[in-house]
Amino acid sequence: MRLYLSYLKKSVLFSALLAIFISLNGCSFSDSSESISDSTSSIISSPSSLSGKSKKYQNEIADYTVAYIKSSQSNAGYDTFFKGVSDIAAKDGITNWDQNSSTYQGIGKGLKKADVEGVAYDTYKKNFTGGDANKMDDVQTGYDSEK
Repeated sequence: MRLYLSYLKKSVLFSALLAIFISLNGCSFSDSSESISDSTSSIISSPSSLSGKSKKYQNEIADYTVAYIKSSQSNAGYDTFFKGVSDIAAKDGITNWDQNSSTYQGIGKGLKKADVEGVAYDTYKKNFTGGDANKMDDVQTGYDSEK
């Protein structure tokens, strides 16, 4: 019993000292951890907000592509299409839309949503990208990502 009381006294003393130490140093630790936490949160949230913006833009381009394909004549020029894409990009604050992979991935999604396949798909893909291999890859990526 005596050994137990000795152990209990040491445990209580240690706990009290630990509590005092934490309370004395807790303010600066708390402030530091909040600062680190705030920094981490902003770093983590930044990419997701960018990808959310990109996803929204892609979906707008996809919807526009579907509407264009469904409403245009087979011999329609692409100038009207590109003007519409440019308008969407400007509204979303995107510059150089013609160099933005999200534009072409959105076009690919739109082609898939419009059920464009085969030779028609290849023709649209080539004409919408000017035959640029990287842009055609982006269209394919968007097309493949749409279920």
